[in-house]
Amino acid sequence: MSTFDVAGLNPPQAEAVQTLSGPLLVLAGAGTGKTRVVTFRIANLIKHGVSPDRILAVTFTNKAAGEMQDRVADLLGYKKQKRKRGQKGPPKPTISTFHAQCVKILREHAPALGFPATFAIYDRSDQESLARAILRELRLPNTALKPNDMLSIISGWKSASVFPEEAMSIASTDKEHFAASGYRRYQNGLRARGAMDFDDLLLQTEMLFSEHAEIRDREASKYDHVLVDEYQDTNGSQYRITKFLTEAHRNLCVVGDDDQSIYAWRGADVSHILSFSKDWPDAKVVWLEDNYRSTGAILEMANTLIDFNTVRHDKVLKPYRPSGKRPRIVQHKDEQAEAETVVREIKHLIDNEHIQPKDISILFRTNEQPRLFETELRKHDVPYVMLGSQSFFDRREVRDIVAYLKWINQPDDEISLLRVINTPARGLSNKSVRMLIDRAVAKGIPVWQVMNDPESVADLTPAALRGIDQLKQLLGDVQQRLSNETMREGLETLLQRTAYADEIARLYDQPDERESRMASIGEVANAVAAYEDKNEEPDLSGFLSDIALAGREMGSEKDKLAMKNAVWLLTMHAAKGLEFPVVYMVGMEDGILPHSRTLKGGMDEDIAEERRLCYVGITRAQDQLTMSLALTRRKWGKPRPTKPSMFLYEITGQADNPNKYRKRKQGAPRP
Repeated sequence: MSTFDVAGLNPPQAEAVQTLSGPLLVLAGAGTGKTRVVTFRIANLIKHGVSPDRILAVTFTNKAAGEMQDRVADLLGYKKQKRKRGQKGPPKPTISTFHAQCVKILREHAPALGFPATFAIYDRSDQESLARAILRELRLPNTALKPNDMLSIISGWKSASVFPEEAMSIASTDKEHFAASGYRRYQNGLRARGAMDFDDLLLQTEMLFSEHAEIRDREASKYDHVLVDEYQDTNGSQYRITKFLTEAHRNLCVVGDDDQSIYAWRGADVSHILSFSKDWPDAKVVWLEDNYRSTGAILEMANTLIDFNTVRHDKVLKPYRPSGKRPRIVQHKDEQAEAETVVREIKHLIDNEHIQPKDISILFRTNEQPRLFETELRKHDVPYVMLGSQSFFDRREVRDIVAYLKWINQPDDEISLLRVINTPARGLSNKSVRMLIDRAVAKGIPVWQVMNDPESVADLTPAALRGIDQLKQLLGDVQQRLSNETMREGLETLLQRTAYADEIARLYDQPDERESRMASIGEVANAVAAYEDKNEEPDLSGFLSDIALAGREMGSEKDKLAMKNAVWLLTMHAAKGLEFPVVYMVGMEDGILPHSRTLKGGMDEDIAEERRLCYVGITRAQDQLTMSLALTRRKWGKPRPTKPSMFLYEITGQADNPNKYRKRKQGAPRP
């Protein structure tokens, strides 16, 4: 058997990399080199004779998947060669996000579930349009249930694998009962439009595997090894899909850290990583505890805090670096003084200690907190960036072009069709569109099918009929070019036939604005070209899947922000996976961190998650950490006294740690 060079790995990392079969749990604490272990292990499997295309690695962001793919290529000496369209390269491991892998499976097998193989993936705006229509059908006033509330409730059910027929029985509030009434209609609406939403990508894959054993076995037989990164973030569907794919060969490696499980609000279940050794009794467990990121003093604070969580794997971060500066806890008279002082200190660090703005972050618990800090940063001319600004794919002109592409790919996609039906204007008035929608509802068929039925459109105005003919011609021309030539040329035809540049000129008077909008269209063309260059068999469905998945994560946005030399303002949830030499954690008060909802609920597991969130914040800091709180904070315009966060008492040894007196309920036992 060939050996694999593990030089540069510490003993636990090397042990994980050299364990090549059976179930394996790698407990990777913050800053312990998790990605290095995953990529080295994939490379080692290949070095030991496993065919690359028999390995599947799944993670949670496109950025993480891309980095993994690049690192494996570097380790194995793959050369990135540009290939002609249709020319296949050497076999490679499949490294993907959960959602992208599910899209790949569903593109092949969706007809077994009653969906077209070219199903559309609805983004939030598409979902809201459908939800609004359903609430109108149910005659529910906006005060009873807003579209966004309905979608959030349905998303929670889908994350927990609750189907429409079960929803009514578990609904407990008025809003949940209203949402349960709309859930079935919402799913039927998606199916009628040949669409799935983001949650469906997981839920429908789980259903496919549950109901179609032959498809499940066929998909499972494609791989001999499966690796799951960030296993603590898996929800119920992801957990079951992973089991379906690995039960036969049992070569499952999961990597994660229960202490960084902070996404329960979107369905993540920390019990999956805690109970791994119960699910797989013969599992090997490897602890990665050597932290290469933070100073010893910062890690001491992190270890002290997280030890208060009763249900966890028993691990302690060990510093590779020296002790360094002790973290500070600073009190301010109010939130204004907190913002002024923090920004003044940051200004001093930049001007006098030669620390770059991009090496500093201000971390918040809630989205409402940054306002005062933004004001102060502007006042002192300190450059800053903030996650959560408008996504590229949310711009009007980009949404229009993407809606055209969605409709061309799936003509029954009613939401996309109705967005572009008269953009630019082609004679289909609001009255004509309303008539088409009413007839589609009456017949129970999509709007496009009504538009293709001569009897259904016979009484429309001549202008509306010309508009329908233009759309038919457009659809045929673009589809033909996509079939016979490249996607780039198909997009070119679309832009020419719609004269979309003229629409931008009509809508925007200012030359700068026009130029910016056209540049956005150019970026869509660039995205199409990049997709074609990257994929051996590119098609429109694949491109639309890629951009739908990209629009759901912040990885690319973080990359853009990292290129700017500016102070980072971001929530602790958004900060996971990042690191900064200097970190300010602000608003360290009960009601903010831990959040007021958690304190009102009083559930131990909710407090534990907030404590993990605080731990994630602390472990973002490499060299300097400051935690601050305001002694009073305005609420509805009036100053109210605050209470220091319970976590500050725990960190400073002023709270009683229950784990000193009772045995912790933990996951895998230490060797």
